[in-house]
Amino acid sequence: MEEYFLSLIRGDRRGAWPALERLGLRVLSVPYGWITRCRNVLFDRGWKKTHAASIPVVSVGNLTLGGTGKTPCVEYVARFYRNLERRVALVSRGYGARNGRNDEALVLEENLPDVPHLQGSDRLALARVAVEELESEVLVLDDGFQHRRLKRDLDLVLIDATAPWGFGYLFPRGLLREHPRGLRRADLVMLTRCDLVPPRVLDELRSRVRRLAPSVSVVETTHRPAAWINARQSTAPLDTLVKKDVAAFCGLGNPDAFRRTLTNLGTNLVDWRVFPDHHAYTRTDVESLESWARQLPPGAIVATTQKDLVKIRLDRLGGRELWALQIQLAVVQGKDVLEEKLQQIVRN
Repeated sequence: MEEYFLSLIRGDRRGAWPALERLGLRVLSVPYGWITRCRNVLFDRGWKKTHAASIPVVSVGNLTLGGTGKTPCVEYVARFYRNLERRVALVSRGYGARNGRNDEALVLEENLPDVPHLQGSDRLALARVAVEELESEVLVLDDGFQHRRLKRDLDLVLIDATAPWGFGYLFPRGLLREHPRGLRRADLVMLTRCDLVPPRVLDELRSRVRRLAPSVSVVETTHRPAAWINARQSTAPLDTLVKKDVAAFCGLGNPDAFRRTLTNLGTNLVDWRVFPDHHAYTRTDVESLESWARQLPPGAIVATTQKDLVKIRLDRLGGRELWALQIQLAVVQGKDVLEEKLQQIVRN
């Protein structure tokens, strides 16, 4: 269903019936837009109350539904404060959670074992737990731009350069959570996956962001592959799969970005499967993947993302090696601006 929806709003599906469906979604996006605007006005004018934590709060959020690469950014921010020897806690809603933890939480727990991660619908209550019970000194609010009940000291808003504006429409006609004018509330805009688009596209994106939010600084980042990792926590260098036959699968909000990363790493991509974002893999899914893997060319290796691997926990599929790509955020322009803002809110 998610794949059909995305192909519909992208405009891939042609003909009278898909056009009628898009028209219906456009009609539904009108009341959605009214609701989001009214809600923001209520907060802007103080008619809906914002609650402050007793410690600094950094929000990492976005304008769109789907994957803009928040998890590597949350990890970057948390590591920054840990390097300053600050006690950090992560707070998130936990969309797509299964058995209490979603895929982002599992990845962050694996990569940041000394940073507690609290998930739940009442993030204000979780912030109190982080302060009163965990004695945290900094909170990182994951996916927090639209969660305005908890006051933040720094709002970082991510825009994926490969799919910046949610196909140009508010949900459900597109993937925008609110009008792009909302960027004016941000303290810093971070463009992600900048290496996956041509310079001309990046220039146009940078210009539009500055028109929408003239006073907001813009930082450019990439999602840099760090290493291959398997379920046994063994790692392999990035060139391990260069010129190798690789079949890949993932459940991401932006699967095409992962596919392009694999291609840029020099793998020979022989097959490709996509699952919905935050997909909870069932026994049937795993059996289907094993059957798919057994039919691959001799010597082929299976690759996925770390977010998918932490839910499957297998080091082989259909008798073939299964490796996940570990990703880290790299700031390629504006690092001094970002780190100055991060330091500023924790200065005594």
